[in-house]
Amino acid sequence: MRGPVLASYNWDVPTTATPTPPAEPGLAAAGLFLEQLATADFASLAVALEPDAHLRALLPRRFREWQGREAVCDGFTTMLGGMDAYTVLDATVGLVGSRLQLAWRMRVSGGRLGPADFVVEQQAYADAGPTGRIQSISLVCSGFCQEHFPAIPPPSKGVTS
Repeated sequence: MRGPVLASYNWDVPTTATPTPPAEPGLAAAGLFLEQLATADFASLAVALEPDAHLRALLPRRFREWQGREAVCDGFTTMLGGMDAYTVLDATVGLVGSRLQLAWRMRVSGGRLGPADFVVEQQAYADAGPTGRIQSISLVCSGFCQEHFPAIPPPSKGVTS
């Protein structure tokens, strides 16, 4: 029973083993990707991507896909662009087997979101391509969450029976 469940979950992953795993699983490209992400110049992400890069993103309101290096950069512009202030609060790179694991949290404000501060977090798993750059990314996004909520007034002191 376990085989069909795993096969359906990993439907787009080849089932044959790679005879020789890449010596460098793309950690350098993942680091470069996060460095470029921190600049908020999303077109610059292209330096860390294979020409045929693919992005799948589960966003709060929908699922989106972008195919090709420029389209992936446009996808990040769509998701994260249009803000006046943009700060990376945390970013990590790791490995899960041979897959890259990337995570980042940002504070953004201004522009299309208005003056309030928002925090957004994205978790991604990626695979390196033949040159060691990122070829595919599967991402989930928290959405933009207001960072500081206004103080909640204390309950009114009404008459109780």
